[in-house]
Amino acid sequence: MMSDSNSSFLKLEWPAPKSIGAAISLRTGGVSELPYKSNNMGLHVGDDPIRVNENRDALVSCLNLENSPIWLDQVHGTDIIYAPDAKINQQSDGSFSDIKGLVCVVMTADCLPILICNKTGTEVAAVHAGWRGLCNGVVRNTLEYFSGFNADLLVYLGPAIGASAYEVGPEVLAQFRSMAQSDNHSKQITAAFTSSVGGSQSDRLKANLYSLAIAELNACNVSEIYGGDCCTFSEPERFYSYRRDGITGRHASLIWIK
Repeated sequence: MMSDSNSSFLKLEWPAPKSIGAAISLRTGGVSELPYKSNNMGLHVGDDPIRVNENRDALVSCLNLENSPIWLDQVHGTDIIYAPDAKINQQSDGSFSDIKGLVCVVMTADCLPILICNKTGTEVAAVHAGWRGLCNGVVRNTLEYFSGFNADLLVYLGPAIGASAYEVGPEVLAQFRSMAQSDNHSKQITAAFTSSVGGSQSDRLKANLYSLAIAELNACNVSEIYGGDCCTFSEPERFYSYRRDGITGRHASLIWIK
């Protein structure tokens, strides 16, 4: 079980309303063994399901959740579900809720977890965003669920792979550029990619998932964005990283209305 909540969760610094609960698990404080040591939340990665469920149960207990989180079968897509209608392990890359006590959650190990709430604390969403999801509209699809103005939303960008460790091909930049909604959006997208000096191929690029998410959010008139300062790849003591380790665990990023 989680022996120390401070060692099991990332400290989130953002001005979420008091009615909002949010948490992101670290890899420490659980019962899973290597290569999943120790706080793995993913049942789909080959870990002992008994240990994973013990980690999940401890998560619920430690956070004093009224209900178990709504775990999803994430597929690197753009579908977002309404949490009250969700089925067990439904295929989706995020969920939205306006019901107290329902816990939205996504799992990651390099991809970007995005937590969103409105300033009145009555609506929340959790999003799993890799480059494909960001490019194809998972952020825009999520924001469509919120009833107010996008300018009144608060966003927290959880731990993801940093640009220094995230090498991609030029076709990724081309796909993002093709989806740009304005000149400014295109400029932000372009700035998120830098040349990969010493990379595996001369045309490879370093991609900044945080900057790409910010570009997508800004294009939707969202500007109050927090977090985005971790690198899962370069901090093995705290974070799982699929690109670094291959076989590894998953973090949980949760948000709910208390």
